[in-house]
Amino acid sequence: MNIRFEPFTDKYLDEAREIYNYYIKNTTVTFHTEEISVEEMKYILYQDDDIYVTLAILDNDEFCGYAYIGPYKKRQAYRISGEVTLYLKPGYSGKGIGSIVLETLDAHARKNGIHSLIAVICGENTASIKLFAKNGYEQCGYLKEIGIKFGRMLDVVIMQKILK
Repeated sequence: MNIRFEPFTDKYLDEAREIYNYYIKNTTVTFHTEEISVEEMKYILYQDDDIYVTLAILDNDEFCGYAYIGPYKKRQAYRISGEVTLYLKPGYSGKGIGSIVLETLDAHARKNGIHSLIAVICGENTASIKLFAKNGYEQCGYLKEIGIKFGRMLDVVIMQKILK
């Protein structure tokens, strides 16, 4: 495995949307319940502010996922914070890629003056909770029964990493 990153461009949009739509249809990882369009995917992935970033994750030359730091909220005082999101193509989880991605996003955040990184994770997604905890994130919030998908009430775990 040879993981590398490229700035996310339109050439990866269809594959990123396929990955995301897989998670919409089959998991509680995302709280979207209906597949999204290319335009909606663009809205999610492209950032309005250069301090944030969206990366294509490649194994050699094969697109295997995407990750980004986006605004936590679009208000000026929150500009020192970013929300981290990571999606890998099915079959790529559990191979150490997530930690490489989070280290890369941490470096970008530090370089761009981001002080606090936040991850909002479905309570059922124990693999992501463990990944973020392993990479220095601490649970700072827990929202009970905040969403419903597949007929189940879902909780959300909020994790945070203060960059020093």
